[in-house]
Amino acid sequence: MRVETDSLGSVHVPTKVYYGVHTVRAIENFPITGEKVNPALIRAFLEIKQAAAYVNAAAGGVPVDVAKNIIAATEELLVKDIDFEMWPLDPIQGGAGTSMNMNANEVVANYALMLMNKERGRYDIINPNDHVNHSQSTNDAYPTAGKLALIRLLKPMLVQLEALIDALGDQADHTALIYKMGRTQLQDAVPMTLGNNFHAWLKPLRRDLVRIAEAEKPLHVLNLGGSAIGSGINVSYHYQAHIVPKLSAVTGLELEQAHDLFDATQNLDGFVALSGTLKTLAINLSKMSNDLRLLSSGPRSGLTEINLPAKQAGSSIMPGKVNPVIPEVVNQVAFEVIGNDATISAAAEAGQLELNAFEPVLFYRLFASIEHLTGAMETLRINAIDGITPNKARLARDIDLSASFATAMADIIGYKEAAKLAKQSLKTGEPLRDIAVRSALFTDEQLEHVFAVEEIVLNARTPEHGLVLRPAGEK
Repeated sequence: MRVETDSLGSVHVPTKVYYGVHTVRAIENFPITGEKVNPALIRAFLEIKQAAAYVNAAAGGVPVDVAKNIIAATEELLVKDIDFEMWPLDPIQGGAGTSMNMNANEVVANYALMLMNKERGRYDIINPNDHVNHSQSTNDAYPTAGKLALIRLLKPMLVQLEALIDALGDQADHTALIYKMGRTQLQDAVPMTLGNNFHAWLKPLRRDLVRIAEAEKPLHVLNLGGSAIGSGINVSYHYQAHIVPKLSAVTGLELEQAHDLFDATQNLDGFVALSGTLKTLAINLSKMSNDLRLLSSGPRSGLTEINLPAKQAGSSIMPGKVNPVIPEVVNQVAFEVIGNDATISAAAEAGQLELNAFEPVLFYRLFASIEHLTGAMETLRINAIDGITPNKARLARDIDLSASFATAMADIIGYKEAAKLAKQSLKTGEPLRDIAVRSALFTDEQLEHVFAVEEIVLNARTPEHGLVLRPAGEK
């Protein structure tokens, strides 16, 4: 064991670990979720420490040889898999993220000491606060790391969203001329195509793609260089002018410094806006999943309009039962994201005066929303959407037996008379066509157009697959 001290006193730290006294106290104080900090956040902190070392050396704030060893340590750590023995903290922690920032400072310092063949804990050579954290405060380092992590996590999510949109578009094309009954309030409405369903699902996802891309833009604006509460205390002008450009070079991301570092430290509305777009995406995915479960219900006593790929045995007691497990898991992810949005909003609102102390839980839930939506969209596409097949016979039968053609009749004989014919069909079970023929209210040409589904559902096989109705009988 080695002994490290802070303002509260001395603590025994295992000899071989890379963290120090601040991390030990945080381990003891915050045994909350049993989870570990997201790797993307850890990597972002390492990049910040590396960029700061470059700029501090150039500014004369950190000795060049010390900075070189800090840079070497971060370079090695960034190419390695995350070793959670180095990063043992719970993602929910008090102190506005100070524990996470100090965990990074201690690991980088001790890893640099190891590279120099020095004992860990020799902070007289490389100090976590004076050298690794030079010109920084948790006030600016933590939100900067969170933004970098969010940018990285959003990229694969947006890839999956675009892939899901493409898959829905493919299905819309393949089913553009497969006719079926539309429903309002779960009751028969008018004919449409199965392609209309797929297109109706993908359109809001396209809007989500635009909204999320817009919400991501503020993440590239950083308050790094603001130090405590954005005051710039203990930060040189050289550091403030060069730290964000250097971080851009280290990360390969297009980044810029906030014009008002004081405001950027206090206000987290950008994170709330991003969370809101994720919630909207979750709602749209959940609505689609609800529809998929309903349209595939059966296989004998449900709607049975489509077949979802069978992925698991559906019951421990009912042989042969298969459940819509993929839409179900997407629903559950959506419920979680909706709840996360409430947590994120509450955390942002609860900030007081010059610093929000609740960024740890805010980032924890934002990261979860993004990663879980990424996985949900991938499994929905691969294990459900790509494999959907239509039950053409069932769809055709529903149209043949439907009384909804009365809607097309109304333009010819009026709403009241058309309703009478529809009610008679529903009461007797006799096809509406037979009743219409017997009524002598229509010419043969009118009947031909009333029951011509392809004329009622005008679908030009455009990318929109839009549903357009035209009056029965119009050529």
